[in-house]
Formats: sequence, C-alpha cells, structure tokens
Amino acid sequence: MKIETSIVTTKGQLVIPARLRRRFGIKRGTRVTLVEEDGRIIIQPITREFIRGLRGSLKGEPSALGILLEERKRERAL
Repeated sequence: MKIETSIVTTKGQLVIPARLRRRFGIKRGTRVTLVEEDGRIIIQPITREFIRGLRGSLKGEPSALGILLEERKRERAL
C-alpha cells in the first residue's frame, strides 16, 4: 500500500493525486461516493468499470420486487 497525501482547501475541496486519478479512471466530471466506515472515509469513483462490476450482484433471493409485492398484498388485506 502506497500512501498519498493531499490538502483540503478552504472551500472543502480535495485534490486527488494524478497517479490515483489515472489508476482509477477519474476524469473531470467523474462522480464519486464518500462512504464513512469504521472512522474512515472511503472515496469510490463511479466509473463504467465500477458499474460493470456491480452487474449481477443483486441476483438471487430475496428479490426486492418480490418483497414489495408481498408487502402490498399485506396492506390490501388490512
């Protein structure tokens, strides 16, 4: 693991070092998510590669649609 440092500006902006931008395909306009986990901030770029990697990750049970339909049935029964 190589450690990179950066400085936050007075506007709260953060510069991601060029080496990391190239490695993770971060270009002007790339959206990122910030996740707080165990006292750390994780920056995840939302790139095409990231979205492709998510394909199929929600397959299987329980189905969100199935849960929603079951909930609606219960609501109608009341």
